[in-house]
Amino acid sequence: MKRVNVAVVGAGAAGGIVAKELSIAGLSVVLLERGPWYTANDCRKDDLRNQRTTVLGNAFGPENEGNPRVSVDSTGAVRTILPSEGDYQNNAACVGGGTLSYGAMAWRYLPQDFRMRSTYGAPQGSSLEDWPISYDDLEPFYEKAEYEIGVSGDYSGTPFHGPRRRPLPMPPLPPNREFQILWPAARRLGLHPFHIPMARNSVPYNGRGPCMRCRWCVGFACEVDAKNGSQNTVIPIALETGNCELRSECVAREILTDDRGRARGVAYFDQRGHLQEQPCDVVVVSACAIESARLLLNSKSRLFPKGIGNRYDQVGRNLQGHHYTGAIGFFDFDTYDDVGPGASIAIADYNHGTPGLCGGGMLANEFIRLPIQMIDRMPADTPRWGLGHKQAMRTLFKRNVMIFGPTQQIPTAEARVTLDPSVRDKWGLPVARISGNVHPHTFEIGEVQARRAEAWLKEAGAVRTFHFAGRPLVVSAGQHQAGTCRMGSDPHGSVVNRDGQIHDVDNVFVIDSSVHVTNGGFNPALTIMAIAYRSSAALVRNWKGAGFRS
Repeated sequence: MKRVNVAVVGAGAAGGIVAKELSIAGLSVVLLERGPWYTANDCRKDDLRNQRTTVLGNAFGPENEGNPRVSVDSTGAVRTILPSEGDYQNNAACVGGGTLSYGAMAWRYLPQDFRMRSTYGAPQGSSLEDWPISYDDLEPFYEKAEYEIGVSGDYSGTPFHGPRRRPLPMPPLPPNREFQILWPAARRLGLHPFHIPMARNSVPYNGRGPCMRCRWCVGFACEVDAKNGSQNTVIPIALETGNCELRSECVAREILTDDRGRARGVAYFDQRGHLQEQPCDVVVVSACAIESARLLLNSKSRLFPKGIGNRYDQVGRNLQGHHYTGAIGFFDFDTYDDVGPGASIAIADYNHGTPGLCGGGMLANEFIRLPIQMIDRMPADTPRWGLGHKQAMRTLFKRNVMIFGPTQQIPTAEARVTLDPSVRDKWGLPVARISGNVHPHTFEIGEVQARRAEAWLKEAGAVRTFHFAGRPLVVSAGQHQAGTCRMGSDPHGSVVNRDGQIHDVDNVFVIDSSVHVTNGGFNPALTIMAIAYRSSAALVRNWKGAGFRS
């Protein structure tokens, strides 16, 4: 194959931005994506196959056949897991990655989120650390993501956010009924409610129309293209430059290195299952935390017997996601107005500052729950079947509000991705083996957050409430997975430097959520995008300085 400047593995939130930034800078790019380029027409609005109910189906891949993982829970139990099962910790396999089907919350992390160890110290048994970059380092790139990808919302109601130079480019969506119920209750509690920032058009923006407010949002592709992901923003720009070629349904096998230990290309299986080699000057790994770690670990050679970047056994460690907790309240009047996406109001009062807790998290009303998603959210005395069940669903489905939030997860080195010694995928590659659990302090934070959510609902008039926190036996990763290729200045405790460059190999970058040192108390998508813009800028600067060339 013709040599290119850069091969990017993964066309999700980060990889699409990297491809666009490098292409417009004049570099030649091949963008490899393991899944297809879906449209909303390919994924009709069928409750049974949407991505939020993974035990029933997985609309955006990968398919079950030939794509197992191995899960090891905190009791030591080992299971082979399929993509349609919850413990798989799945993220979408398609052009756009999770941004095709996500709920599109677009949060900036808070300044304290980048200084967790300095702020709180490290709980015993944790691997809590500071980032090597600060909020101020990332702020211009947060702004760039908000304006190029497109974010709507309004932070004016809360003091709990980092400094910003410009407001969001689009106003928030008009309030729905849950917003109107929860807003005055939050104010009575002394809280600071505000409109959730979302990568969703509230008005025509960048040539695409506004959200049509349908109930099928999170877990579905947007049929009016108002939900903003890499597939409908940056990737088309990259392709229009003529410098970027997208190859979908291509699965990376390994990063190839030369006898000096520098990357020389990527080996991958094409759409027909044939093994190909793409020569390049630079490799960028943007396959998301679990698959990025797996690719590096599978890239073994004489100089890298444990995998690229893994000299000090750091690749795959510190896997984290979010421990979601919250509460549901049932009212004696209708709260449901069928106006999507449902999620609309949030508070960030509890992200930091609680004595005895290392952080916290935001709380927000949840996206619209489809009927099948309400089954395990009904009161405990609800009949599980028959007429009583049907009557309860008919009454309570339209009379509930759910407040939910991602708890800032305390990372541990033992929550990790390794290669399973025996299970292989359909291409013959060792699969990801996911082991470890969430640090116990994370559960303590989650319990407090759940009770705070319940208090908000009671203040809003709920006549019956219950909270849920839970203590799962497996590591929490899922669509918010992060941390397996941590950035840092010390190679003994990190995989990449502050720009995403692997310590041992100067022409291999990891640019995605893998590099997160901590994962904040917010959905991570906008931070993934901001890091992609920042690391791409550093790569281009080094390229123009004649770096990386063979």
